[in-house]
Amino acid sequence: MPLLALSLLLSSLQLTHAQAKLPNPASTTFTKEEQELLTLSKTKWTWMADKNVAALTGLFKENCVFVHMGGSWGKDQELGVIKGGMIWYKKAEVYSAAVNIFGNTAILLNDIDLVAMVGGKEAINPFMVTEVYIKEDGKWTLGSLTFSHLARPLKLTGNK
Repeated sequence: MPLLALSLLLSSLQLTHAQAKLPNPASTTFTKEEQELLTLSKTKWTWMADKNVAALTGLFKENCVFVHMGGSWGKDQELGVIKGGMIWYKKAEVYSAAVNIFGNTAILLNDIDLVAMVGGKEAINPFMVTEVYIKEDGKWTLGSLTFSHLARPLKLTGNK
């Protein structure tokens, strides 16, 4: 029995070292590549707020996927939604972010409150946004963006 307990303890210790990085509001140190991805993600939110379809066209991979509360679609549809104003990503308030890099693939998690105009009405929602980036020829491009609605209360107050 003690051997089984020791084995379980060692297994759980190994698992704690293999855990993914999750968004944490405490200050975290990032590698140069992680910081590059965080900056790219932040820039993406600005381009989305500004409806900068030209910049987003270069960032989004041709076969990328976007998953929203109301459906999922590809690059052309997302760019059309942004350009046409069906969804206007007015402001993404990012509270914390994490980057996990696996070779030429990076997964970013962002804890955000999103202020958006959807169908002409303002909506504010808390999301965990998962962004998947692929590095090809030294350049990161977005392969997937998923909005997962959070059960937590909104953190965004005051000035929208």
